Amino acid sequence: MINLTKIVAAILVLLALALGGYAWVLSRKPPPPPPAAATAGATPAKTALAPTFPVVVAAKPLPAGQAIPADALRVEQLTINPTGAFKETAPLAGRVPVIDLGAGSPLLEGQLVSGLALRVSEGERAVAVKADEVMGVGNKVQPGDFVDVFLMLKSDSKDIDRSQARLLLSRKRVLAFGSASVDGLASKADKNGNSQQRAEAARTAVLAVPVDDVNRLALAENSGRLLLALRNPTDMSEPDPKLFAELPTALQPVPPKRGEPPRAPLEGLDRAQAGLTAADFVTGGKPGALRAPTASVRAPAATNSSASRGGLQVEVIRGDRSETIRY
Repeated sequence: MINLTKIVAAILVLLALALGGYAWVLSRKPPPPPPAAATAGATPAKTALAPTFPVVVAAKPLPAGQAIPADALRVEQLTINPTGAFKETAPLAGRVPVIDLGAGSPLLEGQLVSGLALRVSEGERAVAVKADEVMGVGNKVQPGDFVDVFLMLKSDSKDIDRSQARLLLSRKRVLAFGSASVDGLASKADKNGNSQQRAEAARTAVLAVPVDDVNRLALAENSGRLLLALRNPTDMSEPDPKLFAELPTALQPVPPKRGEPPRAPLEGLDRAQAGLTAADFVTGGKPGALRAPTASVRAPAATNSSASRGGLQVEVIRGDRSETIRY
């Protein structure tokens, strides 16, 4: 029994020595690096491997409403690729931003003027007029077509002979008709994907009109009925503007000062600002051609015939007709 106890005690002593030696060996190894240090060391490696994208940015401030010059753009490598960004500067030269853009700002499609305004040429304006099936050639007019605009002026039943129809504008481009437009905007579609832009009756037609003809179109729509006449796009014929005198303007330009050369005829925005009057537009500027029915009493001329009769003369003016009645 005593020998067994000695054996167990010896085994425990040896086990204690072994554990003490193992503990000493572990104390000699260097401690592992802290987790924070390992994470900090791995961050630069991840940053270096992050992908970059070519994005066009503003090289200098770009004011809204002004065309972008080619030297105001540059391409930078960014770690982000915004939706609507551009990779090249060439397509952006001449585009117009709708908001002010600071230097270094990425240019996005939504920040630039788009839509129907880009289809209007310099010196033209997009003007909408009322449309229906008859006016729009049975709704067969499509964006991009060329049309002649005729005007029908109908007088009242008493002076129906004074009604007139004439060509108002020749070879004008249709920018939009109803919901269809030349700017390429997606039209309405049904659940099967079929276009619905022709299903609805067109209520407006948008025409590209020279700015100095907008007054004529506005007066014509307000005074009578417009009619679009569809024409072949290869037909380039137009009326000779020299055959008829220009209509007088509603505003008279300031006469030149003494010694100054005569001013050139009004054109473009200047003529548009001068405007037109409804009377001159209807009559073609003919003096006295459009007067309300009035009656005027004139004193008899001092002639032998009127004196011998001893009566008065009354001149009755009805429109462009005049009649003298003696009594």
